[in-house]
Amino acid sequence: MEKIPRCNDERCRLDAFCKTVLRNESVNYLLKLQRQREREKSFSDLTQAELGQLCTEDRHSCDEFVFSSHGCDLYIDNEQVANAFAELSQEEQSVLILHFVMELTDKEAGVLLGLSQYAVRRRRKKALDTMRNRLRPILPKGG
Repeated sequence: MEKIPRCNDERCRLDAFCKTVLRNESVNYLLKLQRQREREKSFSDLTQAELGQLCTEDRHSCDEFVFSSHGCDLYIDNEQVANAFAELSQEEQSVLILHFVMELTDKEAGVLLGLSQYAVRRRRKKALDTMRNRLRPILPKGG
């Protein structure tokens, strides 16, 4: 019977390379876990104040008013602001939604509404002035 060579040159190099790669990957993984443990904090270790900062309030649809224009919705939480917005004409509401929610320029909004750029700007300014006047009693001083 002939002796079977334990390891030929190419096979030994591949074996050594694979072992080195696996060892380095395991070291990298362990270091990553250690860094993660240093950054993370257990909930049981948090103070009451820190836990309070993590709280969020659920927003329910009954708490807000929704206005729509061209497939885009505007959600308003404040009842007085929503009432002031509702008193605007549909066209004025559309101009404000297109400008502030969809962030369209006056020219782009004009194309959608069939108005000139100047007409859109006039309607937006008029709508904002109207809302400002209706909300003046609840606005803070200087605002």
